This record gives sequence, structure tokens and C-alpha cells, in this order.
Amino acid sequence: VNIRMCCSSFLKCSLVVILIVGVLIGVLQIWMDNKNYLFSHEMIAEVTLDALSQTKGQSPNATLMKVHSELVKLHGPHILPSSEWVFLNCGGWMGSMYILHASFTEYVLFFGVGIDTSGHSGRYLLKISDTVVAGDMRQWKEGGLNVYQYNIGDTIMHEPGEVTGVQWSSGTIMVEYGRGFIPSSLPYALADTFFSTTDFYLLYKFLKVYTKAFLNEIVLDIEEILK
Repeated sequence: VNIRMCCSSFLKCSLVVILIVGVLIGVLQIWMDNKNYLFSHEMIAEVTLDALSQTKGQSPNATLMKVHSELVKLHGPHILPSSEWVFLNCGGWMGSMYILHASFTEYVLFFGVGIDTSGHSGRYLLKISDTVVAGDMRQWKEGGLNVYQYNIGDTIMHEPGEVTGVQWSSGTIMVEYGRGFIPSSLPYALADTFFSTTDFYLLYKFLKVYTKAFLNEIVLDIEEILK
């Protein structure tokens, strides 16, 4: 009898938790669908393509500098004036990121790899776009064996809830924009640190850079409210 009562209580509690989480996700989704965003996937891709055109024949670094300067012109203090390249280990692959902007629902960053690397894309509540500045990327989509290759100037879309196999050749650099519930990607972003590399100094650097951008955006939001 006690076992049955415990099981019944557990099931009731589980259903209540699931219901509450479902309601919260629904409310969060409605809020995200109706809020104003600073950026769009189309705008980031357009800025990147314009920078590629204006720096044709120059190094990828010149293209990134052009993208950065254009975003500063468009969004001023919402873009960090400077950041740093930080290693990122996720889903078995290894890359490096340079954060330009981060908030609760958006981020913009440069992403690059110095060696060939591949792994799991992760599955989360974000829509992500990457525009290739140098090198190439291959994407193996779930449910089949088709592999798609993307080269300089191409934009790759990763829809919410989608999962793919990803592969980059050495020297690949991209401009990335993510929109959605950013915290939903953190378990994926941090899992390799806790269960594989155990490089907690790298975790500190990652959190330091992201927090810097995040707090910058909070300060700007507070200033806007107080005006």
C-alpha cells in the first residue's frame, strides 16, 4: 500500500512539474515571439556579405574587422568594442569564439577553427545562422545520409530543435547569430568541460567573456528604462 501511495504521489508531482514547465515554456515562447530584437538573421548575413565584398583579396581578419565596425555603426554600445578569442568544446568538436553581443535572447559572435574538427551540433531552443567568411562547413542532417557543404558566402541555418552532424576544415571562420532562449544551449555548451576536458580555467574564461557582454546589455536596458 505504501509503495502504491508513493508511486501515486510521485506521478502526481511529476505531472504537476511537467504542467508548470509546459506553461512556463509557453509563456516564454509567446514573449519571445512578440518582443523586439536588435538583430535579424538576414541583417547579420547581409553585413557579412558586404564585408566580404569590400575586403575581397584581403585576409579573413580584415573581413571580421569590417563586420565589427559596421555592427558598431548600426548598434553602437550594444556591440562590445573589444573581446577575446576563447576555446569552446561542444559535442566532440573544438573551436574558438569571439563574442560581440550577448543577451537573454540573442548573441552575435565570430567562430573559427584552427584544425579539422567535427561532432554533434546540439539540440536546443535557438535558431542559429552562420555565414562563412573563410574555409567551409559540412552538415549531416538527421534522418538520412545526405551531407551538405557550405563555402565562403553561404549562410547555414540551424532551426530550433534540429540536430545535425557538423564538420569544419582547418581555417574556417564564420559570423554567427543566435536567437531564442539562450540558456537552453548552456548544458550542451558546458557538458564537455565537466565530463570530458575538465578544463575549468577555460570555463572561467568562457563565463567571463559571456558575462561581460550580458551585463553590458543589462546596463543598457536599465538606462533605456530610466530615460
